[in-house]
Amino acid sequence: MPSSGSLKWQIALGLGAVGAVGLAYWYLRTNKNQTLQTMGELPQEKKETPFMKAQRYKVEGNEQFKRGKYDEAISCYNKAIETIPEEFKADLAMYYQNRAAAYEQLKKWSAVISDCTRAIELNNRYEKALFRRARAQEMTKDWVNALDDVTSVCLLQNFGNQSALLMADRVLKEKNAAEAIKNRNPIIPSKNFIKTYFSSFSEDPVYKKLQEVTDPLGQGELKGFLKAKLAFATEKYDEVIPACTEELNLSESESNYKIEALSLRGSFYFLTGQFKEAQEDFTTIIETKDADILVKVNAYIKRSSIYMQTEKLHECLEDFDKAAELGPNISDVFHHRGQVKLLMERTEEARADFQKAVELNPNFSVAVVQKCYSDYRHAMQSQDVGLLMQSMSDFRKAIERFPNCPETYILFAQVKTEKQEFQDAEELYQQAMKIDTNNASVYVHRGLLLLQWKGDIEKAVELMREGIKIDEKSEFAYETLGTVEVQRGNLVLAIDLFNKAIALARSEMEMVHLFSLRDAAASQLKIASKLGVGPDLLKGVS
Repeated sequence: MPSSGSLKWQIALGLGAVGAVGLAYWYLRTNKNQTLQTMGELPQEKKETPFMKAQRYKVEGNEQFKRGKYDEAISCYNKAIETIPEEFKADLAMYYQNRAAAYEQLKKWSAVISDCTRAIELNNRYEKALFRRARAQEMTKDWVNALDDVTSVCLLQNFGNQSALLMADRVLKEKNAAEAIKNRNPIIPSKNFIKTYFSSFSEDPVYKKLQEVTDPLGQGELKGFLKAKLAFATEKYDEVIPACTEELNLSESESNYKIEALSLRGSFYFLTGQFKEAQEDFTTIIETKDADILVKVNAYIKRSSIYMQTEKLHECLEDFDKAAELGPNISDVFHHRGQVKLLMERTEEARADFQKAVELNPNFSVAVVQKCYSDYRHAMQSQDVGLLMQSMSDFRKAIERFPNCPETYILFAQVKTEKQEFQDAEELYQQAMKIDTNNASVYVHRGLLLLQWKGDIEKAVELMREGIKIDEKSEFAYETLGTVEVQRGNLVLAIDLFNKAIALARSEMEMVHLFSLRDAAASQLKIASKLGVGPDLLKGVS
């Protein structure tokens, strides 16, 4: 049995041996690793490539972006852009687009545009970059390029991106508002348009004077208002404004028709879209103390129409209130105010106005049928079945009472179309065409009916073209046919049609709308060709 001393030694030796073995193992393993590395027998850790490094910077940039640290994100994207090899174009485009997103948050629009442009150069169908650049261009009021970019997005996404569509509409309006009236030349509208305008006033004393055939025209050469009256009667409408101006330049002793000349000239200024001049003439009448009440009321109504066309709704309604106060028994006040209320979708107020107009002048066919239509609109809005049935009955009675009034058939046909009673609508339009052979809008409405009813695009286009032949100054026909041609892919033809409509537009509001249609078509044509998207959109004139 070993002594206690030798036992202690053995224990110590044992511990030492274990320690020695451990140290030896560690030493041998370390040297073996070095040897194996030298010999290439041990795998090394995977080396980080430039692409991997760039991706790491990009991920880090995205994290900084999410935290709202945009400058830090930009710094990371800078490193990613500097690091990635040139052959990774799609990834490089993404880095530029991501950096542009950070610049966008900082409202650095020129940097956004620059980075998006570089991204698009690397990938010309990069929708995110196109849309982001369009937003930046909108902020800098670069309407032309913003429109091209947002149109690219619409085409690439097959017009399925609601945000892009809303932006396109917004950009088009902004782009065209400034240039709408800039180069516009006043143009006399079609004879049918002029006739319809004057016939909508049942109690216009000046229009009644123009229709008088027994009134002596004077001796020798006509001048002033009498000359304008003859020009009106012979449909030489371009002579009306100069003749009225001649009357207004005569001395008080020579002139007998200053108020009439102001009213007629103001009406033709309005018809030709010269709203400022028209407003001045009607205001002069309103401020003339001894002017006939009926002429004054008529001037208020017509001035209110100018305010409506120039989107001054408060002033428009204010003038109607003054007209109603001055002429509470003049039906035209309520008839025309009812039309405005109908456009505003205030159908109950419109009905009350039309009811008043009909009570004051029960034989005025246009007011009667407008009342039928306002009843129908209110019935649909309020879901009043009883009123709906009554309006249908009233339409039929109106046709019986006024069989030669085209408006009765046209409005009833529109109602029938909305109710999808297409055969009835077709028969009504055909009847309207027989009564009013020179009304291009009837042809257009009938074409739209056939398009909705039977999908007969060829017949629809034929009718619209026929309408243009009948009335070469029908803005409505050019616009509608242009819209149909866009749908058919005939963009070159559509642009030409929109240009013709623009030349005929009377108000800035109309022109902005038409410019928007034209520029949307032109942008589609340009971008479709550039991107190679939608070959059907590149058709020209057939």
